[in-house]
Amino acid sequence: MNLGIIGLGYWGPNIVRNALSVSSIDRVVACDIDESQLAKIKAKHPEAEITNSVDKLLADDGIDGVVVVLPVDLHHPMAMKAIAAGKHVVLEKPFTSTVAQGLEVLEAADKKGVITMVDHTFLYTGAVRRIKQLTQDGTLGNIFFYDSARTNLGLFQRDCNVIWDLAPHDFSIMNHVIGKKPVSVRAMGADHVGRGFADVAYVHVDFGDSTIAHFHISWLSPIKERQTVIGGNKKMVVWDDNNAAERVKLYDKGFSMTAEAGKHPAFQYRNGEYEVAQVEQTEALALMLEEFASSISEKRQPLTSGADGVDVVRILEACERSISLGGEAVNL
Repeated sequence: MNLGIIGLGYWGPNIVRNALSVSSIDRVVACDIDESQLAKIKAKHPEAEITNSVDKLLADDGIDGVVVVLPVDLHHPMAMKAIAAGKHVVLEKPFTSTVAQGLEVLEAADKKGVITMVDHTFLYTGAVRRIKQLTQDGTLGNIFFYDSARTNLGLFQRDCNVIWDLAPHDFSIMNHVIGKKPVSVRAMGADHVGRGFADVAYVHVDFGDSTIAHFHISWLSPIKERQTVIGGNKKMVVWDDNNAAERVKLYDKGFSMTAEAGKHPAFQYRNGEYEVAQVEQTEALALMLEEFASSISEKRQPLTSGADGVDVVRILEACERSISLGGEAVNL
């Protein structure tokens, strides 16, 4: 597979580095209009090709697919251009600025017979892969709740609220781990800076049954949190991405309920120890690119397909609408 990478700002160089490490990628062409960025890439990775022309890159019949690492408002036009050129496409998160744009990208790709993918990077980390295994093999049992906090002081984005900036990670993980689609969301947010964008937000997700999810997202926290708690009726798991030594902990905790005829129920609590779950040390971006190459060669949808990207954008849009409605539930 031969890969083009469009955009060499903050994240693009990481894509280049990982692409060069993937054995199934034979050729890497890095593209940006900033000549200084191209020079940096060439100096650090002389084996990579460089170009300042997107048109030239897309006209190259040897390029099989492209990764678009641009601001989200450019995802849709660049994806449509790449698809028209017959290229398979990976878009950074969030997939597009609107659901309508995302559906247009999927429709164009389907007509052209090319694959679309979204870089929901966390799904390729060892931690999330392990958590998915724990939910899939029944270790946790039925999922009661999914609780997530992603907070820090900054960085304030110039063109979006805190949900669009931080929550795509968490929504994509939630969808993947829980394995069923939510039916509605409620969101509350506040703009403390006066720029018209919420900088602190709380999101409640309803799945139409007893499973619920809650997210705290903030640019105004004095502490950096990257923690998710998933409670099941058998066991519970805590994922603290700031704790490298004990990143994923499996707790043998829970409760059981007994009731005799005509009597109030009695609760018994299980308060067992925790074990640190074994987590593979993986390079998530390299695995993402390997998945892209494999999905192309095998002619199948990738783990993080374009449709998955649209699902996350649908939640983001609903959150924005819910905030504007004062926290009312918005159906998905």
